[in-house]
Amino acid sequence: MNADTKQLILNLYLDQSTQFIVMLLTITTTYSPATDLGYLLHKHPERLQTFDLAFGQVHVFYPEANTEKCTAALLLDVDSVGLVRRYRGQIRENFALAEYVNDRPYVASSFMSVAIARVFNSALSGKSKERPELAETPIPLSAKLSTLPCRGGEKFLRRLFEPLGYSVEAKRYALDPQYPDWGESRYFTVTLDKICCLSELLTHLYVLIPVLDDEKHYWVDQAEIEKLLKHGSDWLSEHPEQESIVNRYLKYQRRLTRQALSQLRETDVEDVEEQMQEEAQIEERLGLHEIRLTKAIEVIKQSGAKRVLDLGCGEGKLLRKLMAEKQFEEIVGVDVSHQSLKIAQQRLHFDRLPDKQKERIKFLQGSLCYRDSRLEGYDAAAVIEVIEHLDAPRLWAFESVLFESACPQTVVLTTPNVEYNVKFENLPVGQFRHKDHRFEWTRTEFQSWASDVSKRFGYAVMFYPIGPTDEVVGSPTQMAVFTCESEDKSGLKIPSTREFGEN
Repeated sequence: MNADTKQLILNLYLDQSTQFIVMLLTITTTYSPATDLGYLLHKHPERLQTFDLAFGQVHVFYPEANTEKCTAALLLDVDSVGLVRRYRGQIRENFALAEYVNDRPYVASSFMSVAIARVFNSALSGKSKERPELAETPIPLSAKLSTLPCRGGEKFLRRLFEPLGYSVEAKRYALDPQYPDWGESRYFTVTLDKICCLSELLTHLYVLIPVLDDEKHYWVDQAEIEKLLKHGSDWLSEHPEQESIVNRYLKYQRRLTRQALSQLRETDVEDVEEQMQEEAQIEERLGLHEIRLTKAIEVIKQSGAKRVLDLGCGEGKLLRKLMAEKQFEEIVGVDVSHQSLKIAQQRLHFDRLPDKQKERIKFLQGSLCYRDSRLEGYDAAAVIEVIEHLDAPRLWAFESVLFESACPQTVVLTTPNVEYNVKFENLPVGQFRHKDHRFEWTRTEFQSWASDVSKRFGYAVMFYPIGPTDEVVGSPTQMAVFTCESEDKSGLKIPSTREFGEN
């Protein structure tokens, strides 16, 4: 252990002057060789590493590291003055000095979750370049949180972690050891033991630490639903405390909690299907949905693509058409909704497909507003009637994820033309085609957005009408085809505008 680590431990880790030490998380394994924990965390056991975050510093070091036992420590050193300056008004207590007299610098809270996501990002995602097979292997793990606020007490703590298979040990602190009559505090030292993948442990900590604290140091908005679904859809849909977790994680915002719960609950499958059909019913007379899918397939085929993404795949209608084309060797359906993916698999009869067909298709749960290395390296991506379901302020994240990170050679993107809505007799004036649409663009707005995106990310873009075209309001759907200018696209032949359902 180097001198810097020893000094850090002397100053912070072993400070016995107070019962609250610091914001500290340790992760221990007895897997052999135990030092492989360093490969999983992407942090060398012989080095002290320090990271600067907005609220202070995060230190990673190993108090012990040998082949039999290895412990990694994540220690937060919060800047109390900076905390007041940066997060003024976020800490809500019932006295005037709350910004200066509070527990935030000393307890595991949403600051800890942010630190886990930033410092252990690869481990949280289940990735390890050096030991990819180990990242997917359950190993004995023990996580210890030095000072964890549990609003709801030990019973609630156990109700959160025990259904996930953890052995829970909790030691509760007195408000003041010198005055036992004052009673117990809400703070615990908690140890969690389980044989599981490291990413599973980190995911549970990331979500449930702020749930136990019942507070967050930052503004909670639509993006928090995406984070919750990204990290919680695999286990939260079956958790007995699902509603409490979602309510606390989203700070009791009813609109957000309803939306999150509707995507998590098994009982809401029929509601999800009903929402999927809403827009189709409005456009039924034109057969517009079928036209969109058919023309998207034509463009993707003519691009020469073999590996294709269906981003926002929903119930899998485009996936079915893609599977019918032998040209496509790998097809990936991606959706933020766990339930939508289940519906897609059911409708494609995935469990009964021949093995060769199963090898061609896979389903990924993920948000289109967060970078995901699983989406990189594909020839083409279809984004059919998706972007209008995103909050407008989140479009910049979507743009970066698709055009900068995933960077497919061809992108086929469609969205409603709001000008055409006046032609739908069953659509009230001023109402969008689907209740979940956050916006619907005019042709000028869409072309302006797409042209800007193409310039910023090195794509060429062409626009096409989809469906019958009116001289005044245009076509009901508008399509943009993006081609990466760094690739040879000489083989791409776009059908004429008349072939896209134009009268």
